[in-house]
Amino acid sequence: MKTMLDSMDAARIIGYFKGKNILITGSTGFLGKILVEKILRVQPDVNKMYLLVRGIDAPSAKQRVQQEVIGTELLGLLREKHGNGFQRFIEEKVVALAGDIKYDNLGLEVSRLEELAKEIDIIVNIAATTNFYERYDVSLDVNVMGVKHLCQFAKQCAKLKMLMHVSTAYVSGDREGMLLEKPIMPGESLREGAFLDVDAELRLVRNVKKELNATNDAHKTELNASDSLEAHQTERKAMKELGLQRARHFGWSNTYVFTKAMGEVLLGQLRGDIPVVIMRPSIITSVRADPLPGWMQGTRTIDTLIIGYAKQNLSCFLADLDLVMDVIPGDMVVNAMMAAMVAHSEERGTQVVYHSTSSLRNPATYNVLYESGRRHFTENPRVGKNGEVIPTSEMYFFNTIARFHLYMILTYKLPLEILHLVNLLLCGIFSRLYNDLNRKYKFVMHLVDVYGPFAFFKGCFDDMNLERLRLTMTMKTQEDQMFNFDPKTIDWDDYFYRIHIPGVLKYLCK
Repeated sequence: MKTMLDSMDAARIIGYFKGKNILITGSTGFLGKILVEKILRVQPDVNKMYLLVRGIDAPSAKQRVQQEVIGTELLGLLREKHGNGFQRFIEEKVVALAGDIKYDNLGLEVSRLEELAKEIDIIVNIAATTNFYERYDVSLDVNVMGVKHLCQFAKQCAKLKMLMHVSTAYVSGDREGMLLEKPIMPGESLREGAFLDVDAELRLVRNVKKELNATNDAHKTELNASDSLEAHQTERKAMKELGLQRARHFGWSNTYVFTKAMGEVLLGQLRGDIPVVIMRPSIITSVRADPLPGWMQGTRTIDTLIIGYAKQNLSCFLADLDLVMDVIPGDMVVNAMMAAMVAHSEERGTQVVYHSTSSLRNPATYNVLYESGRRHFTENPRVGKNGEVIPTSEMYFFNTIARFHLYMILTYKLPLEILHLVNLLLCGIFSRLYNDLNRKYKFVMHLVDVYGPFAFFKGCFDDMNLERLRLTMTMKTQEDQMFNFDPKTIDWDDYFYRIHIPGVLKYLCK
């Protein structure tokens, strides 16, 4: 990375995207939509934005972009700005491509790929499967092989100035202390003595699937439709368990962060002299400033707590309220991405890692979120189906797993077992009550299993590289504020209370 970055302001960032051809993967996701909207709004003279989306053909890809990107509330400001000419503007600027990064040539015709290779100036890879417990084969296809296929395409692009790859700060694993903005080296893993070989992992998945298919083929003559479904479910379960097992073998807590780490390794190995920026956000939260404060899509880690609390499904959880939860609003991540693209454009051979995080500059504890939530629901109580006010109850937090499990057994599991027996003796009279309580119990246990590691995360993400980029930013005009990505400017209590929690309730709790 250069020791001195050139000074940056809104005019320079906006000017950079003029006339550019940009390929974006993952445009139908939360971050992808924010980026597409922002570039179209601030730089109407962008040449073309090619959005690679899964679809059987061009019309289905176009329809998907229209429904999932263009037609969303997020583009309201842009719609107002262009009025009746909005759709025509979109037709001129946005091109939907039916493809998939998990395939060679991105799932595109060779002739189409060759045309694109002559035009593309910038590639932004946001596509990922973010399910913590995704099938291992699916995660490897998207989060690892997808990176390989994009690198292969990038090397064919004659005018390519930048490859922006969005990863996650949690590729650092569950380690404590300061976590640096540095690339992951080939073979590196989080467990001492374990050598991570990406090719060996790909071979392992192929072999396991071959064995599973061989077992199914041996019984093929006996298979009927329900057996076939069972075989599919067996493979799905085996692949999910394999992903988790391999992740934990190498020191990562789940399949998502493990495969994202492997994707970064592959990018480092295959990039050649392509200018690469890796952006690692922490937990991404709702839009803070523009274009639509509070807007969000998809339930994030902390939002599950808000939803559970709002619906009164959640009376207790596993968390140390004094610990820092590293969160960052989605629009700030996009602002950082755009500034970084400009800063490192055409720097041949460069690979820079940025943490778009808050734990070092402006840490927010779980307690700030909880108190903001309690204040919000006290002042804006929920109303039941019959119009009655639902009182806001306290939530209990356990700061050790042992205490939590003991509480759950004594308070829920034992009474549930007793209720189950009584229900059987009384011919199912309490079936509805039992099923309801059992569902709530399983919901809480699932949440703890999935999000428990985050509740006790004690790492702190260093963001010295991003701070260096921030220091080049001049914030003299209102326009410059449009590209703010400084977490120090966030009042967390105000943000959660006034923007994020109302956003969760509006967009996720429909």
